[in-house]
Amino acid sequence: MQKTAVDANKRIGRLVLEAMWGEGRLELADELYAPGYIDHVGHGPEPAEVKGVEGIKKAVSSFRQAFPDLSYTVEDQIAEGDLVVTRFSARGTHRGPFLGAAPTGRIVSYSGIDINRVREGRIVESWVNYDALALLQQMGLVNEVPGM
Repeated sequence: MQKTAVDANKRIGRLVLEAMWGEGRLELADELYAPGYIDHVGHGPEPAEVKGVEGIKKAVSSFRQAFPDLSYTVEDQIAEGDLVVTRFSARGTHRGPFLGAAPTGRIVSYSGIDINRVREGRIVESWVNYDALALLQQMGLVNEVPGM
């Protein structure tokens, strides 16, 4: 059976989370992201938009410094045309500074959705939504809201 573009896009979405973010394989960014890449959300201490291959490397590096044992599990993927949507869960230990907070040593877990637009085998733009509130609560930086 011949591999379709949709299957290739799913593979890219999986590699981004499991290998790049989860294993810290920053060299994959050169292969997976287009030079004009833009992330419309940003990650952690990064600005609202991450731009370019070096921008995504910096975002991954910063997050992995805070959570060096971070691992990702792909829960579901849906792809159509040039879009791939990946629902994921993540787990790691807060061992480095994050958003100005000193390491807590706490194990945290969170879930999210990653949407990537792929053109010519590379990601050109992304939208990421993850449960940052749960992450901050587990780190002890935000109190839980009563009744929620």
